Amino acid sequence: MSKYIFLLASVSLWLFSSACSIKYSASGASIDPAAKTVLVRFIENRAPQNNPQLSQQVTEKLRTKILAQTRLTQTNDQGADYEFKGTITGYSISNAAVTDIDKPASARLTITVNITFIKRIGDKKGFTNQSFSRSADFNASQTINEAEPRLLEEIVPNLVDDIFNRAFANW
Repeated sequence: MSKYIFLLASVSLWLFSSACSIKYSASGASIDPAAKTVLVRFIENRAPQNNPQLSQQVTEKLRTKILAQTRLTQTNDQGADYEFKGTITGYSISNAAVTDIDKPASARLTITVNITFIKRIGDKKGFTNQSFSRSADFNASQTINEAEPRLLEEIVPNLVDDIFNRAFANW
């Protein structure tokens, strides 16, 4: 008798889960089954201090992550099912640690991006002007030009992960 109850419970759970309106992927992203397209607009750099390649890097990393971890296809159609747009609003260098003789031992690069995520399909619960910020430290004896390539390799993917997770995993 317990075998039949277990079988009935298993089948019921399977039927219930297959009837859900949100599809989950292996990456943990939840995407409405009707959504097919995404438009990732060029993320403008409006930070007072900036790196001229940063906009391109953030935009391309976000596009690549979405295409690799979802079934959505990139489009330039203004009516795409999902749309990302935003600006880089902060690019700052500060002291992270000071030695006992008041000299900086390490410095920190912080990048801030404001993103708007528009959902034109499904529950339509996107977000507007959500701020994402990430930092990385470097030895203060280095110039920012020396440290920046390594710092961006760390900061940009983390920013993109935060944006992706907020949009598709609702974190």
